[in-house]
Amino acid sequence: MATTTTTTLLSPALSPSENIGATIDDLIPKDYAFVVIVFVLYYFLNFYMAMQVGSARTKYKVEYPALYALESENENANLFNCIQRGHQNCLEMMPIFFFMMGLGGIRHPIIAASIGLAYVLGRLMYFIGYSTGDPSNRHKLGGGVSFAAIFGLVGVCMSFGVRLLI
Repeated sequence: MATTTTTTLLSPALSPSENIGATIDDLIPKDYAFVVIVFVLYYFLNFYMAMQVGSARTKYKVEYPALYALESENENANLFNCIQRGHQNCLEMMPIFFFMMGLGGIRHPIIAASIGLAYVLGRLMYFIGYSTGDPSNRHKLGGGVSFAAIFGLVGVCMSFGVRLLI
Protein backbone atom coordinates (compact mmCIF):
# COMPACT_ATOMS: atom_id res chain seq x y z
CA MET A 1 0.00 0.00 0.00
CA ALA A 2 1.45 3.36 -1.05
CA THR A 3 1.46 6.24 1.37
CA THR A 4 1.58 9.92 0.57
CA THR A 5 3.88 12.21 2.50
CA THR A 6 2.94 15.87 2.69
CA THR A 7 5.25 18.60 3.93
CA THR A 8 3.85 20.65 6.78
CA LEU A 9 4.53 24.37 6.51
CA LEU A 10 3.88 27.39 8.67
CA SER A 11 2.12 30.30 7.04
CA PRO A 12 2.21 33.77 8.56
CA ALA A 13 -1.18 34.36 6.90
CA LEU A 14 -2.80 31.68 9.06
CA SER A 15 -3.36 31.89 12.79
CA PRO A 16 -1.27 29.48 14.89
CA SER A 17 -4.23 27.15 15.33
CA GLU A 18 -4.84 27.11 11.55
CA ASN A 19 -1.14 26.40 10.89
CA ILE A 20 -1.29 23.10 12.72
CA GLY A 21 -1.44 20.48 10.02
CA ALA A 22 -1.38 22.98 7.14
CA THR A 23 0.17 21.41 4.07
CA ILE A 24 1.54 22.83 0.84
CA ASP A 25 -1.80 21.94 -0.73
CA ASP A 26 -3.54 24.17 1.85
CA LEU A 27 -1.26 27.13 1.19
CA ILE A 28 -0.99 27.21 -2.60
CA PRO A 29 -4.09 27.45 -4.79
CA LYS A 30 -4.86 24.30 -6.78
CA ASP A 31 -4.89 26.36 -9.98
CA TYR A 32 -1.20 27.20 -9.38
CA ALA A 33 -0.61 23.94 -11.28
CA PHE A 34 -1.18 25.95 -14.48
CA VAL A 35 1.67 28.28 -13.52
CA VAL A 36 3.92 25.28 -12.96
CA ILE A 37 2.95 23.87 -16.37
CA VAL A 38 3.89 27.15 -18.06
CA PHE A 39 7.28 27.04 -16.29
CA VAL A 40 7.82 23.58 -17.76
CA LEU A 41 6.78 24.78 -21.22
CA TYR A 42 9.40 27.52 -20.93
CA TYR A 43 11.98 24.86 -20.09
CA PHE A 44 11.15 23.08 -23.36
CA LEU A 45 11.34 26.37 -25.27
CA ASN A 46 14.74 27.08 -23.77
CA PHE A 47 15.93 23.57 -24.64
CA TYR A 48 14.73 24.03 -28.23
CA MET A 49 16.58 27.33 -28.55
CA ALA A 50 19.76 25.87 -27.06
CA MET A 51 19.61 23.02 -29.57
CA GLN A 52 19.23 25.53 -32.39
CA VAL A 53 22.29 27.43 -31.21
CA GLY A 54 24.24 24.17 -30.94
CA SER A 55 23.24 23.17 -34.47
CA ALA A 56 24.19 26.62 -35.76
CA ARG A 57 27.60 26.31 -34.06
CA THR A 58 28.26 23.14 -36.00
CA LYS A 59 26.78 24.39 -39.28
CA TYR A 60 28.60 27.74 -39.24
CA LYS A 61 31.77 26.44 -37.56
CA VAL A 62 31.72 28.65 -34.48
CA GLU A 63 33.89 26.91 -31.89
CA TYR A 64 33.50 27.15 -28.13
CA PRO A 65 34.18 29.23 -26.06
CA ALA A 66 33.36 31.99 -28.57
CA LEU A 67 29.97 33.43 -27.70
CA TYR A 68 29.61 35.16 -31.08
CA ALA A 69 31.17 34.74 -34.51
CA LEU A 70 33.42 37.45 -35.91
CA GLU A 71 32.37 38.82 -39.29
CA SER A 72 36.03 39.14 -40.27
CA GLU A 73 36.50 35.39 -39.79
CA ASN A 74 33.14 33.88 -40.72
CA GLU A 75 30.91 34.74 -43.68
CA ASN A 76 27.87 33.44 -41.78
CA ALA A 77 28.64 35.41 -38.64
CA ASN A 78 25.49 37.54 -38.80
CA LEU A 79 23.20 34.52 -39.14
CA PHE A 80 24.88 32.66 -36.28
CA ASN A 81 24.95 35.78 -34.10
CA CYS A 82 21.24 36.37 -34.65
CA ILE A 83 20.42 32.80 -33.57
CA GLN A 84 22.72 33.13 -30.56
CA ARG A 85 21.37 36.55 -29.66
CA GLY A 86 17.75 35.37 -29.90
CA HIS A 87 18.49 32.68 -27.33
CA GLN A 88 20.61 34.99 -25.18
CA ASN A 89 17.85 37.60 -24.99
CA CYS A 90 15.38 34.96 -23.83
CA LEU A 91 17.84 33.92 -21.11
CA GLU A 92 18.24 37.55 -20.04
CA MET A 93 14.47 37.95 -19.65
CA MET A 94 13.92 34.57 -17.97
CA PRO A 95 14.51 35.66 -14.33
CA ILE A 96 12.06 38.54 -14.68
CA PHE A 97 9.48 36.24 -16.27
CA PHE A 98 9.88 33.53 -13.64
CA PHE A 99 9.74 35.98 -10.75
CA MET A 100 6.70 37.91 -11.96
CA MET A 101 4.70 34.86 -13.00
CA GLY A 102 5.71 32.82 -9.96
CA LEU A 103 4.73 35.47 -7.41
CA GLY A 104 1.73 36.90 -9.26
CA GLY A 105 0.47 33.38 -9.83
CA ILE A 106 0.06 32.81 -6.11
CA ARG A 107 -2.83 35.29 -6.04
CA HIS A 108 -3.97 35.05 -9.69
CA PRO A 109 -2.87 31.63 -10.99
CA ILE A 110 -5.15 31.41 -14.04
CA ILE A 111 -4.44 34.96 -15.18
CA ALA A 112 -0.68 34.59 -14.59
CA ALA A 113 -0.54 31.25 -16.41
CA SER A 114 -2.54 32.63 -19.36
CA ILE A 115 -0.30 35.66 -19.67
CA GLY A 116 2.71 33.39 -19.14
CA LEU A 117 1.61 31.16 -22.00
CA ALA A 118 1.31 34.22 -24.25
CA TYR A 119 4.82 35.18 -23.12
CA VAL A 120 6.23 31.74 -24.02
CA LEU A 121 4.59 31.82 -27.47
CA GLY A 122 5.83 35.38 -27.97
CA ARG A 123 9.36 34.31 -27.06
CA LEU A 124 9.15 31.49 -29.59
CA MET A 125 8.07 33.92 -32.30
CA TYR A 126 10.80 36.35 -31.23
CA PHE A 127 13.41 33.61 -31.56
CA ILE A 128 12.11 32.38 -34.92
CA GLY A 129 12.10 35.93 -36.28
CA TYR A 130 15.57 36.70 -34.96
CA SER A 131 16.91 33.42 -36.36
CA THR A 132 16.21 34.57 -39.92
CA GLY A 133 19.39 36.63 -39.78
CA ASP A 134 17.50 39.93 -39.88
CA PRO A 135 17.23 41.34 -36.35
CA SER A 136 14.22 43.48 -37.34
CA ASN A 137 12.21 40.25 -37.82
CA ARG A 138 12.29 39.50 -34.10
CA HIS A 139 9.24 41.71 -33.59
CA LYS A 140 7.52 41.24 -36.95
CA LEU A 141 6.37 37.66 -36.36
CA GLY A 142 4.64 38.39 -33.07
CA GLY A 143 7.72 38.61 -30.87
CA GLY A 144 6.45 41.84 -29.36
CA VAL A 145 3.74 39.81 -27.61
CA SER A 146 6.29 38.71 -25.01
CA PHE A 147 7.06 42.28 -24.03
CA ALA A 148 3.37 43.10 -23.62
CA ALA A 149 2.97 39.91 -21.57
CA ILE A 150 5.79 40.90 -19.20
CA PHE A 151 3.93 44.11 -18.42
CA GLY A 152 0.79 42.05 -17.77
CA LEU A 153 2.75 39.86 -15.36
CA VAL A 154 4.10 42.96 -13.62
CA GLY A 155 0.48 44.02 -13.09
CA VAL A 156 -0.49 40.61 -11.69
CA CYS A 157 2.52 40.63 -9.38
CA MET A 158 1.71 44.18 -8.25
CA SER A 159 -1.85 43.12 -7.50
CA PHE A 160 -0.53 40.33 -5.31
CA GLY A 161 1.77 42.75 -3.47
CA VAL A 162 -1.00 45.28 -2.88
CA ARG A 163 -3.32 42.54 -1.68
CA LEU A 164 -0.76 41.51 0.92
CA LEU A 165 -0.77 45.05 2.28
CA ILE A 166 -4.53 45.43 2.66
